[in-house]
Amino acid sequence: MSTILTALKPSSWLRPKYLLFAAIGLMLAYVIPHDESFLVHPKDPIWQHYQPFKWWLLPHGIAGACALVLGPMQFSDRLRDRFSQLHRVVGRIYVAGVFVAAPIGFYIQHFQERMGDPRSFSIAAAADAALWTITTGIAMVFILKGKVQEHRQWMTRSFAVALVFLEVRVIGGVTGLESLDPQANETIVWACLAFSIISADLVLQWQQLGPSPSVGRRHLPASPERMLEAPLGNPAASACSPEGEFRKVKAVSNGSFATWTHSDQQSS
Repeated sequence: MSTILTALKPSSWLRPKYLLFAAIGLMLAYVIPHDESFLVHPKDPIWQHYQPFKWWLLPHGIAGACALVLGPMQFSDRLRDRFSQLHRVVGRIYVAGVFVAAPIGFYIQHFQERMGDPRSFSIAAAADAALWTITTGIAMVFILKGKVQEHRQWMTRSFAVALVFLEVRVIGGVTGLESLDPQANETIVWACLAFSIISADLVLQWQQLGPSPSVGRRHLPASPERMLEAPLGNPAASACSPEGEFRKVKAVSNGSFATWTHSDQQSS
């Protein structure tokens, strides 16, 4: 039986969430030293640029970091099954992080518009914030209504939008586009936003390609107890004689084996 279950189980290395965790780890390993190193260097010149809105940057950064770090935990089946209360608490922190980081992120970009950034970049930031809050809000409404499957789907979309923060910085840094004019970075933002929902749905569809648990259960051999409950027409029951007599089947424990006995009973 265990061999059958193993055969029906999809390869763990091909599960989308493991590929997601690996991709997030690689992006964080690149973004933190490349884009966020100024956080531990007070004399970094970038602080002069952030000086007018640095106090807005603090809650935005903390809330966004909580969402990015805690988000992957919500995709853990073990955490959800064994520590359901922790799963709910982490989910609430994620939702709060989204509703704080998204609007403040838009406000910061709007503030930078007064410092010379194009308005089109503010529109891109508004679209990013709106998409993140909308997908998260829909996920929250579904879980409040008890619709778990729809909640998981929209949380997947929400986290895909959250990853735009990392994707933009990785693409801009690796390709060198970040050193060009703001329009290049804006193009990257729009491209990542457009791909975020599509990538989330690709992951959801990939998960549905695996065998469902019901398929595995249908192919498992029946236990002796289930065989006793089999219909009379089932060969496993062997309970009906040509003369219309029914046989009462009983299993008697005899060490490690079961001795099968039967007694004929005239049908009425």
